[in-house]
Amino acid sequence: MRVADEMDLTLGHEVGYSIPQEDCTGPDTLLRFCWDRLLLQEVASTRGPGAWGVLVLDEAQERSVASDCLQGLLREARLGNLPGDPRVVVITDAAFEPKLQAFWGNPPTVHIPRDPGGSPTPIFRDTVPPDLVEAACQAVLELCQKEAPGDVLVYLPGEEEIALCCDFLSKEVESLALPGPPLQVLPLHPGCGRAVQAVYEDMGTGGARKVVVTHWLADFSFSLPSIRHVIDSGLELRSVYNPRIRAESQVLRPISKCQAEARQVRAQGVTSGLPPSGSCLRLYPESFLEREAPALPRPRLGEENLSSLVLLLKRREIAEPGEWHFLDRPAPEALMQALEDLDYLAALDDDGDLSDLGIVLSEFPLPPELAKVLLASCEFDCVDEVLTLAAMLTAAPGFTRPPLCAEEAALRRALEHADGDHSSLIQVYEAFIQSGADEAWCQARGLSWAALCQARKLREELLELMQRIELPLSPPAFGSEQNRRNLQKALLSGYFLQVARDTDGTGNYLLLTHKHVAQLSSSCCYRNRRPPARLPPWVLYHSFSISRDNCLSIVSEIQPQTLLELAPPYFLSNLPAGESRDLLNQLRAEMAESAAGSDSSSPREFREACVLQ
Repeated sequence: MRVADEMDLTLGHEVGYSIPQEDCTGPDTLLRFCWDRLLLQEVASTRGPGAWGVLVLDEAQERSVASDCLQGLLREARLGNLPGDPRVVVITDAAFEPKLQAFWGNPPTVHIPRDPGGSPTPIFRDTVPPDLVEAACQAVLELCQKEAPGDVLVYLPGEEEIALCCDFLSKEVESLALPGPPLQVLPLHPGCGRAVQAVYEDMGTGGARKVVVTHWLADFSFSLPSIRHVIDSGLELRSVYNPRIRAESQVLRPISKCQAEARQVRAQGVTSGLPPSGSCLRLYPESFLEREAPALPRPRLGEENLSSLVLLLKRREIAEPGEWHFLDRPAPEALMQALEDLDYLAALDDDGDLSDLGIVLSEFPLPPELAKVLLASCEFDCVDEVLTLAAMLTAAPGFTRPPLCAEEAALRRALEHADGDHSSLIQVYEAFIQSGADEAWCQARGLSWAALCQARKLREELLELMQRIELPLSPPAFGSEQNRRNLQKALLSGYFLQVARDTDGTGNYLLLTHKHVAQLSSSCCYRNRRPPARLPPWVLYHSFSISRDNCLSIVSEIQPQTLLELAPPYFLSNLPAGESRDLLNQLRAEMAESAAGSDSSSPREFREACVLQ
């Protein structure tokens, strides 16, 4: 929007953008801004430059999976041999230049000098404070007491710290008589949705003074001309995927020197009428940055589940993962785990190429296991419900925060479903639609209105995709007993790798694929029931995070008999030795004896239920 305004052009015509669930471009678009993951899909599908002559990859030092893979795809395409003389411009930090030079074969380089007087000199603390949130809040209040002009940008490790900081400052502003303009405290992170627009409104009009509280999201791709003061915690909280146990860990770690410098630059601003630079307070000693911070951000390619990426490479027949050009090659075990998971999902054939099922899975903008659930829903006649569930799991997974009062908690409990968190998500979405997508309805229940609107858009996109590739649909039947069983079967068709068993009846769940013990998350509907009900002995979970309490998030009860019917036999035989495997083998033997004495229709029904395997 800003570029279109500055160039006096119409947004959606000469200048446009493409983001998930929204394409604001047209046949006359000359300059297009695009989300890197969408561009990766496009470039991979064409195996060439696509419909562009010049491609600018900005902030390459962020090292996102999509950015790194785009460069690998474009190098593989050998741009010089393609028609139309396509050009690629990679914009990055100077510290990342040597690696890019070696990767691209020493291309021409242009250095743009920075304004030497633009950024303020950073001020370091002698020690790292024990409470970063409290230290950041005190620094903000001190700036306001000094009446230092300009808006404030605060960097904290994660969303929890951002929420605590915003709550504290909002309360302090009401109780303190601060000089100068009124204070407007604004969070900035992916969960904010459209509320992010409030950060950019009324810039430079002399109204309220903004305090924007954010994290690593605003390291490179964020710019606000009125920012004059930066408060930097020096830490980031990132999710790091461990392929050995198929789990994410929340890792608190120092930011890189490159990020610290980028945060410092944010304080220079460009608003007229204010001094050229403000202040940059670093809540850590200089030795902390020199000794513990790496030079550049860590590549995300080595920290994420690679199943979706490997599926993309296989779908486009680009190269075997081991032959692919990576800026930094991921660990072999990460690639092997991704291939193993795709094999379990029947996405690969005996030669390691994509099966017919795998080709269909690759059409969906979903993780492979969730795409498998959506395909299985066609067989089990629960497409309407799984479309909703897929959209909710992707765009609005669960409640956004703990309830603020008893009334809000009661309204939330009314949305919980007896069958578990997956059915609760469906129920939340249906209630949201019945409310007319009312924002006040969401606020009263602590739900993210922006995330639910995003889920509605994604559901429409998935439905359109299923219709385009002519997959069968089914009418809504949510709440019926048959639909309940069908939904469980569809979920197990994709998530049989993510099953756990309560070992002692107290909520200590042993994960089947490895011997980690976890508990249900505090937001799980089974934990919130009053009076407390029996915890389910077998559960399917959407995610497992290694944290202070090792949480299973978005959990629903399953029957182990259904697991045995739908999971591949070789998956069950590969489970680690232990009580869980023994119980399943005993149950499988009992089911085989029962099937042998029944009529011939049972084996046929069993085979039909496994068509997607």
